[in-house]
Amino acid sequence: MSFFCALSGEPPQDPVVSSKSGHVYERRLITKYITDNGTDPITGDKLDEADLVSVKANPKTAPPRPPTITSIPALLHTLQNEWDALVLETFALKQQYNSVRQQLSHALYAQDSATRVVARLIKERDASREALANVQATIGIAASASLGGDVEMSEQAAEEAPGLPKEIVAQIDKTHEALSATRRKRKPAPEHATQAQVKTFTATHTVPSLHAASPSGITSLALSKAQPGVFATGGNDKIVQLYDRGEDKVLAGLKGHTKRVNHVALRETDGAPTLVLSASADKTARVWAHDAASGEYLPRQTVKLHKGEVTGLFVHPTSTLMGLASLDRTYSVHDLTNFTTVFQSAVGEDPYTAGIIHPDGTLLALGTPGSTVQIFDIRSGALAATLTPEAGTPFTVSTLAFSENGYHLLAPDSTSSVAIWDLRKQSRAHSINLGENFKINKVVYDVSAQFFGIAGNEGGRAYAHKSWDELARFEEGGEMSDVVFGHLGKEVWGTTGREVRIWGLPQ
Repeated sequence: MSFFCALSGEPPQDPVVSSKSGHVYERRLITKYITDNGTDPITGDKLDEADLVSVKANPKTAPPRPPTITSIPALLHTLQNEWDALVLETFALKQQYNSVRQQLSHALYAQDSATRVVARLIKERDASREALANVQATIGIAASASLGGDVEMSEQAAEEAPGLPKEIVAQIDKTHEALSATRRKRKPAPEHATQAQVKTFTATHTVPSLHAASPSGITSLALSKAQPGVFATGGNDKIVQLYDRGEDKVLAGLKGHTKRVNHVALRETDGAPTLVLSASADKTARVWAHDAASGEYLPRQTVKLHKGEVTGLFVHPTSTLMGLASLDRTYSVHDLTNFTTVFQSAVGEDPYTAGIIHPDGTLLALGTPGSTVQIFDIRSGALAATLTPEAGTPFTVSTLAFSENGYHLLAPDSTSSVAIWDLRKQSRAHSINLGENFKINKVVYDVSAQFFGIAGNEGGRAYAHKSWDELARFEEGGEMSDVVFGHLGKEVWGTTGREVRIWGLPQ
C-alpha cells in the first residue's frame, strides 16, 4: 500500500497524518506550512504539530527515481553503481568469513592443545601414583586409595582399607609359593593341541536353543574340568543353566537373578562340593552348591554388597575364595568355605568393568571405562601397576586374560584391537588390529599359553602367542559373546545367540 503527500503528490519519506482531517503529508512540508499558517492546508481548520501522527511504513517507501534515469545511458550508469555496491558488499562478506574461519581454527587448536596437556598430566599423575604405591608396598605401608586425588568416598571406605585378614593372606602366600615355584618349569602336556592343529579346527557340534527365547542370548560360558562335557551358561533371561553335552540335557536351571547374568564360573576341588557362581547386572552375585544326596544345586549365598552392576567374577587359585568387581568402583573377596565376605576395597576413582586374578593368586587386574587396566596386590589392596595405551579414542576395558605362565596380560587397547602386555616390563609386547568394525566381547588364553582366543561381533578368532599369527576363524554362528578353550586345547567353545558351538579337529 502506498501513501501520497496531499501537498506534493509524491510518496512521503516521513509520512504523518492529520488527526483532524485524516490527510497524509510529508512531515517537513506540513511542519513548514503549519509554522507559516497554523491551519490544515486542505480543510483550513486550525492545526498544530501535536495533531500530527507518524505513520510507520515497512518497508519504507522508496523515493521516486529522478527524471535523469529515464534515458538509457542514465539507466546503465545507475546499474553500474548498483553493481559496484554489490561487489563491495561481497568483498566485505568474504573478509568477515575469513576472519571467522581464523577464529574457529584458533579455538580448535587451543582446545586440542588443552586436551593434550590434560592427557599428559593425567599420565604423569598415574605414573606418580604407581611409583608411590610401589614404594609403599616395598616398605610395607598400605597405599592410600586416594593418593592425593579428589576421590569421592563413602563413610566405610573413608577409613584406610586394612587388606585381607592375616589367615587369608597366609593361605594366598602358600598357594603363591607353590604355584610360582613350578611356573617357569611348566610345559604343555605332550598331548596338548599345537598351533598347527588349531589351524585345522572345524565346527564339530552345536548345542541349540539354550535359555529363553525372549530375552534371548547367552552372555557367558564356563566349562567343567572335573566332568568333561558339562558346562554352565548365563543368559539375558536372568537364568544360569548347567548342561551335559554327553547326555544332551539340561542338568539344572538356576534362578534368582532379576537382570542379565554377566558371568558364570565353576569351583571344582577335591573333597568339596561343586559350586556354581554367577554375577549379574542386578548388583548381586549368587552361589549354588551341589547336594550329593538329592543331586540338585541348592542356593548357598547371595552377595548384595555392591551398589552397582557386578562386572567381574573369578575363583581364586586357592579354590576357597571368590572375587567380584563392580561398577560401584569397588571389588570384593568372599570366602567359599563359610560363604562370608572377607574384604571390600575402598572406593576407587573409576568404575571396574572387568576383573581377573593372576594364575599365582597375588595380583588382581581390573578394567576401567578410561582405557586403563589397574593391577592391585590382592593381599594389601595396594595398586601395583597401571597399564594405559597411548593416547587415542577412550574405550572400555571389558575383558582381561592372564597367560598361564603369568608373564603376559591380554586386554583390548582400543575398540577394535587387543594388546599383549608384558608384566615384567609393564609395556606392550604386541598389538593386534582386528579390523575397524570388530567389537571385542571376550579374550581368553589357552592353559598352555601357546595361543589365545578372541570373541566379538564378527565371530571368534584364534592367534598364536609370540608369533601373533592368526590361526583360525570361527564365524559360523555370527556374533560370539564368550569363548573358552576345551581340555588340552583340543576344542574351542563359543556362545552365539542361544547356541553353544564347538570347534575341534576334523573327525
